[in-house]
Amino acid sequence: MPYVKSKKKALLNLINIDAQKARKQMHPVILSKEITEWDQSTYQEITSIDLNQTQVDQIACPQEIYPQQDEVVALHWHPEFIPMNLIHDRIDRMFPNKKKALVIPTDHNVLKTYDGQYTGVEVDCFSPQFNRKVQLLLHFKNSRLEKADTLKSMLTHTLKYRSTQMFELIDSISDSRFEHRLHDAAKRTGADDGLIRFVQFHTKKLQTLFCENKETTPVTHIKNKLLTNYFDRLLEFYDEHVINQAQQLIREVKQIVKRNFANKHFFRTEEVIEEARAVKCGIVVPHPEQFWPILLAEYDVDGYEVWNPQSKNYTEFLIDVVMRQNKTQERASRPLLVFMGDDTHMGEKTKTLECQNNSKASRQIGLQIAWDNPAIQKNLSIANMSRAKLIDEYKARLN
Repeated sequence: MPYVKSKKKALLNLINIDAQKARKQMHPVILSKEITEWDQSTYQEITSIDLNQTQVDQIACPQEIYPQQDEVVALHWHPEFIPMNLIHDRIDRMFPNKKKALVIPTDHNVLKTYDGQYTGVEVDCFSPQFNRKVQLLLHFKNSRLEKADTLKSMLTHTLKYRSTQMFELIDSISDSRFEHRLHDAAKRTGADDGLIRFVQFHTKKLQTLFCENKETTPVTHIKNKLLTNYFDRLLEFYDEHVINQAQQLIREVKQIVKRNFANKHFFRTEEVIEEARAVKCGIVVPHPEQFWPILLAEYDVDGYEVWNPQSKNYTEFLIDVVMRQNKTQERASRPLLVFMGDDTHMGEKTKTLECQNNSKASRQIGLQIAWDNPAIQKNLSIANMSRAKLIDEYKARLN
C-alpha cells in the first residue's frame, strides 16, 4: 500500500492520537481499515504454537539457576503451548542438584502431564453458597485417566464456555450494547475519547481477524490474552505510552467482564470435587485469598495454597487456618496440607522483552520463595510442613 499522507492524517484525526505521540515511523498499513498483510501475518504469529530458535532458547535456558535448592515442588503452573521437553530442560537446568521433586502441570481446564506419571488441571467452577467463581487444582496418576471420561467431558464444556469470555471482552469494547462498560472503564483509567476510539479501532480489526481465521486458531489461544497480545504488536507502530494506556483500558474492561460473566454455566464446585474424588484426584484450593469464603465451605480438599506470586498477603494467616482445621476431629485422619504455587505461565516467556508482563515473566516453575522466608518458616515448623514433607505426603495420597 503506498504512503498516503492525507489518508494517514485523516485516520489519526479519527482516533485522535496526537502525531507527536506516534512512534518514529507511522507505517500506513496499520492505519488501514482493511485487513492488511501485516495484520494477517501478525495474527498468525500470536496464535502460532511453533517456536523459533530465540523462543526455544528463552524457554530451555533460564537466566538464573538455583543449585542450593534440592527439593522442587511445582503443582500450580501453566505450560500453555510450550512443548514439555523444553520445560524439562529448563527445570533440569534451574535446579541442577534436585534430589526430590513433584512436578505436575495445571493448565486451565485442559489435562496435561509432565513426566508420564501424573496429570493435572486447574478447573473453573462455581460456588453458589457465596456466589463466586472459584478454581480447584486437580492432580492424579495417569493410570486413572481411562476412568476419567466424565471429568474430561466436564472440562471440555468448561474450556469452551470460559473461552466465550474473550468474545464478551471484544463486544464490551466494540459493541454499542456494552457502551456503559467501556465508559465505566474509561472513567476508572482516565482514558479520553481519542484513546477509546483507538482501542475500538484495533479491537474491531482483531475481531475480523479472528472471524476470518477461526477454523485454524488453536483453542488454547481463544482467551482474553489474544487481544492484549495483538495490542503488544502495535508497539511496532505506536509509542509505548499510547499502547500502555490502551492496555490499561483493556485490563479494566476485562475486570468488568469478569465481574459480570455468568457463573451459572460453570459446574458447581461440589460437582467437580465429587467427580475428581471418583477418580482419586488430589484437590487443592489455589490462591484462596481471592475468594476467601471458600475457607468456610469445608470442601473435601487436600489443602490450601497459602502463597503464590499474586496471592501472598495472608500466607501466615492461611497457615494458621490450616493448623486450626487440622485440630478438628474431622481432619484427624486426613489433615489439610500446606501448598505453595508459582503460577508460572510459560507462554509469557516466549515474548520479546518489551512485550512481556514483568510480574508474570519473572515467575519460575518450582520457585516459591516463601518456603525459605524465615518468618514463614517459623509457622511452617509449627505446622510440621516443608517441601520435602509435602512431596512425600501428597505423593502417598496420589498413589
